[in-house]
Amino acid sequence: MSPRQITVLGECVADAFTEPASAANELALRVLPGGGPANTAVALARLGTPARFLARLSGDVFGRLFRDRLEASGVDLSYAVAAAEPSTLAVAELDAQGRAAFSFHAQNTADWQWTPQELARVDLSDTACVHTGSLALVREPGGAVVEDFLAAAAPRATVSIDPNVRPLLVRLDAYRDRLAHWCGLADILRLSEDDLELLLPGTPPEQACDTWHAAGARLVVVTLGTDGALASLDGERLRVPAVATRVVDTVGAGDSFTAGLLHHLGARGLLGGRLTGLGLDEVAEACLFAARVAALTCSVAGPNPPWQRDLVQLATAEGA
Repeated sequence: MSPRQITVLGECVADAFTEPASAANELALRVLPGGGPANTAVALARLGTPARFLARLSGDVFGRLFRDRLEASGVDLSYAVAAAEPSTLAVAELDAQGRAAFSFHAQNTADWQWTPQELARVDLSDTACVHTGSLALVREPGGAVVEDFLAAAAPRATVSIDPNVRPLLVRLDAYRDRLAHWCGLADILRLSEDDLELLLPGTPPEQACDTWHAAGARLVVVTLGTDGALASLDGERLRVPAVATRVVDTVGAGDSFTAGLLHHLGARGLLGGRLTGLGLDEVAEACLFAARVAALTCSVAGPNPPWQRDLVQLATAEGA
């Protein structure tokens, strides 16, 4: 079965990675196109899911970089807004394990300026799932507009949310205050162990899943780095191991996991409603596939998710 379209809404971010400079008192940066929702849209398209991205793309040098990457990956930008504001920039420093710490330059940038008129024109008749999250969902003035868009989409499409908590840009209380409301809108909630610790410090993942189920989310997936992932479907739980790989960095790994999860569910016709036909065995298969997609992303520099052919080559190598 061919997967139906998935519509992703959110930000593009220029990820600038520090590199050795050629002279003293200089800082060299390598800039790659990123942003959690943009990474997810790119990964979906590369895996073979028709992916449409709702973004506000600046006309500056970074905005052109974003557009080129999205279009080269096969992402539909027919509803992207040509924004007058500048692009968002994040400067990343990697630790010894390849984990990134970001500093953001995001004041009054294009990604957060959604208006009701911009989203009112979007046709979701061919969309099986709407995915969003990260900063566009919580930063004002556009965050409330995005929430309203999700509420309007929910009767006709599966809704997926990744909070992708960024406390340097948004107060933690803002996420905590809105999360129960998001769970009421979402069928799928995917977040990282770092997100969990920020949102509910010291809370075991299983207990957190029950909290979010009670608020409305049917499928909750917490990615746990090298410990794999915990998936909970209406309180029925399973653990999925991580896929061993040589880690270059972990930038975009969670976004790729989300894309792999949604792609796998969509390809089996399980998106488009309230997940009523979804069973725990299918969740396990989807999470295992998602873990493979995330592992391939970790094996290369920056948020560079794999193409479908890369998954085929990996499966061939593993079967040899």
